[in-house]
Amino acid sequence: MTSSRTSTRHRSPGRRRRTVVLSLGLGGVLTTGAALLGVSFAATAPPPAQPNPNCTLTVPANPLTAQGLATPYKLTATNPAQGACHESNPNQSAFVQATVLDPATGALAVYNPLVVDQGTTAAIPPVVPTLPANAVVGIWFGFNGATLSVQGQTRAGNCVGGARGGQPFGQFAYCNAPAFFAAANTAEGAGRLLVPPLGTGRDGKPCPTTRDFGLVDQDQSDNVTTEYLATAQGRTAQKTAKNSAALGGGRRMRNTTALLNGSDNLLLVDFEDPALGCTPWTAPDLADPGSKVTALALDELQAAKFQTAPIALVPLNDPMVTENGKHSRQKADLYRAGVDQPAVSAAANGDPQAYCADLAALGAQRIRLDRPFTAKAASPQAGQSLFDFLTQRLSASLTSLGCPQATPPPRPRPSTPGRPSATSTTVPSTAPSPTGR
Repeated sequence: MTSSRTSTRHRSPGRRRRTVVLSLGLGGVLTTGAALLGVSFAATAPPPAQPNPNCTLTVPANPLTAQGLATPYKLTATNPAQGACHESNPNQSAFVQATVLDPATGALAVYNPLVVDQGTTAAIPPVVPTLPANAVVGIWFGFNGATLSVQGQTRAGNCVGGARGGQPFGQFAYCNAPAFFAAANTAEGAGRLLVPPLGTGRDGKPCPTTRDFGLVDQDQSDNVTTEYLATAQGRTAQKTAKNSAALGGGRRMRNTTALLNGSDNLLLVDFEDPALGCTPWTAPDLADPGSKVTALALDELQAAKFQTAPIALVPLNDPMVTENGKHSRQKADLYRAGVDQPAVSAAANGDPQAYCADLAALGAQRIRLDRPFTAKAASPQAGQSLFDFLTQRLSASLTSLGCPQATPPPRPRPSTPGRPSATSTTVPSTAPSPTGR
């Protein structure tokens, strides 16, 4: 069996990141569209240079139940005239991640619902999870393209993809997230849910969170850490030990590829934490008995409890919360509610100038501090050190946010390849999105 895992890309500053070469989404190379940090992996031949960047996910019936979680989400083109959307295309892959709370005990678990192309079926049927009584389920979405829309049973799932009647957030959406975080915070306050401490990194500082200015970018707290398997025929399956063995052993299911979502969260748990000697928070995977995985919800709960000031909260100039290029407090509040952040207020006002100043100064400061550890570490971008990746990502983010750059971020070295990453390989770049992310 030949199994390849393509890398993460991170978005570049443009308006939604996705271009990526590596996925800045984790965003890849940091080309404008993709993102400073995105990630994705292709299962078939290289996609066209300009794949349709705007796709739609159809939410299945009863999405917050065990059966709903095990029912694949369907991926289609938002506007078919722009071309088709295929889950196995790393520049169009969409991802779903659920976190489940047992309110009686405070126990958390993760389940990653599957995404398939409209009109197809899963390579292997998803596992039907066993949920605790009165389980509270939150669902989050990530996307390697530009703009992801959600349709279907959105009302049943309490789904939010942007301001009502307005533009979508971009690569992000969620279902029932505010209710999940409310229940989790109640359990934490009652002592039933124990959020693990961050620990101390090799730099002597607290390990980074998704609200650390040394990690955030133009559109923080977006995308997920879900991973799927894709066959050479373009069909997908949940990433589990059992499925990996089955897809690698059958004659018709060889040459599987890992599909990952370029995200701030993936950058944190797969690259920053290892470089700094930190350990990400994980919870049992309900689809893969005996294994534990990371999740956006875990990252946000930990950041909410332990990130000290200055705390990076979604600002009003984040491209995902603007409407037609203008600041929208309503949209910012909706987004923040989906990632357990306080609404815009006098104490957390989302001021663009303050965010820019902290990102430029504190972000650059931590990147410089961590250089001894990141200069030799692998990054989402193949052949590039984590230090250089973070440096370029910071510069791109400041540009995307329209921040004055009086103090330039640390300069990357001309050529400093990091150690080859087992989770990283180059990803074809996509066209920048007209609606930034």
